[in-house]
Parts: sequence; structure tokens; C-alpha cells
Amino acid sequence: MQISTNQFYNTSNSLMSQLTEQADKLQTQISTGKRLQDPSDDAVAYQQLQLLARQTSNDSAYQANVATAQSLLTQSDSTLTSVVSQIQRAQELAVEANSGSLDDDQRSAISTELRGIISSLVGLANTTNAHGTPLFAGSQGTQPVTQNADGSVTINDTGTATSIPIGESQTVVANDTASDVFGGIDTGSGTTDLFSILNSFADALDAGGTAASDAASTAGDALTAALSHVSDAQASVGAREKRLDLVSSAMTDMAVTRETQRSSLEDTDVTQAITDLQKTMTILQATQASFTKLTSLSLFDYLK
Repeated sequence: MQISTNQFYNTSNSLMSQLTEQADKLQTQISTGKRLQDPSDDAVAYQQLQLLARQTSNDSAYQANVATAQSLLTQSDSTLTSVVSQIQRAQELAVEANSGSLDDDQRSAISTELRGIISSLVGLANTTNAHGTPLFAGSQGTQPVTQNADGSVTINDTGTATSIPIGESQTVVANDTASDVFGGIDTGSGTTDLFSILNSFADALDAGGTAASDAASTAGDALTAALSHVSDAQASVGAREKRLDLVSSAMTDMAVTRETQRSSLEDTDVTQAITDLQKTMTILQATQASFTKLTSLSLFDYLK
């Protein structure tokens, strides 16, 4: 069968072009470490990579939110520990003030310490986070409590506690409001707040007389209820911290799994790519040598 000169040239050029393109592609895969350079290289794998990239981006945002919530809850936990310590000291003072052997000067001294505790608790209630926002403020972000000129304390309406998204359809309450922590205390005879309990107790001690002992007993029971209330709030904070630890750990595991999937789809198997490149170059060199040899034959011009 006769082979035309044009057909020979076209076939040889086409083969060498394909081999050169394949060699260039393999060299790029080796140098970049990426098997896929364009969507056309593997449309299905490219779509899967886009999905993995979106999931990674979403989880990065969620992980940042988790870190923010963890920081807020850790600070809340520490602050509530200080609140509990103040309440426990107030309980000790209630026991001390309940003694019938105290005179009015001694009760007045206890009252002075109680008012110091109230001031400390006001400071704790108005604690700010790393961004300067009140820790126990709600959605409105206003100052949680205000100590008035007469020593009384007002718990302000700061809105509801804020929830932070930490995953697909998952949120966590990253802070508690002052009204949740310091108010809503059930004393058995009604609901009140910690500041009112302490101020009423201090006022009774300052008034002196036998009624001071009765006030100390009443305050002792109310402070027990307050301690239970704040301890429950702190336990809730601890539970949320543990939940966030689990969520963060799950995100870390998922990131590892996702990276493994990405690598299997996108990364170059360098050893295999080098082997394929060597094979391709060998075939290309042999093809080029054969083409050069055949085109140099004197009889080539007679092949039609």
C-alpha cells in the first residue's frame, strides 16, 4: 500500500504533538504537585474539589465562631467563680451577723463589708470581654447593671442572650445576661435578685436592734438560693464549653478527612508521574528519531 508524503507528515506530526503535550502536562503535574490543572482534566473530580473547598471555607468560619464562643464561655466561667466566692463570703457574714452577742457597731462593720461585696459584684456583672463588650450583656450590648447613688443596683434590660452559629443548623449561646445570672432567684417567698438580697441585709444591719438577727437568718436562706442559682448558671456554661470542645474536635477530624479526599483527587502521584514521563519521553524520542531517519532517505521522495 502506498503512503502519501502528506499523510506521513501529518500522522507523524500529530503523534509527536500528542506526546509533547502529554510530556508537558506530566512535567507541570510534577512541578506543581497538582494532577488537575483545568476542569477539563477531570470534570467530576473538579466538581468534587469545588464542593470540598466550599465545605472547608464554611468550616473555617464556623471554627472561628467556636473559638470566639470558647473564649467568652471561659471568661464567663472564671467570672462566675469569682461571683460564687463573693456569695460564699456573704454567707459567712450572715452566719456571723446571726449571733446575738454582736453589738450595733459590729453589725455595722459587717454591713460595710457587705456593701464592698455588692460593689465587687457590680464590677463582675459589668465585666467586659476582649472586644470591650460587656460579658453579661445581651443582644443590645448595653451595660448590664447600674449602681445608683443610694447604693441600690438596677439590672438593666440588655436584650436576649446571643447565639453563635457553630455548624450547619447548630448554634451555641455564648453568653448569659446579667438578668439570667444575678436575677430570677427563687427564695421560696418570691423571686428577687442577688443585689437586692445583699442590700436588704446590709440595710437591716445598719438599722441595728434585734431585727438584725432575723434579717441575717433570712439573708442566709436567700443567699443559699442565690448560690444555687449562680452555680446552676456556671454548670450550664461548663456544659456548653464541653460541647464546643467536642464540636472543635469533630471539625479537626473532618478537616483531616477532607484533606485526604482533596489530595486523592487533586495531588500528583509524583512517582507514577515520573515513570509516565520517562515512558512518554522515550516514545517521543524514538518517534522523532524514526521520523528524521525516514525523511532523510533518498527514496522518500518516491513514496506516493
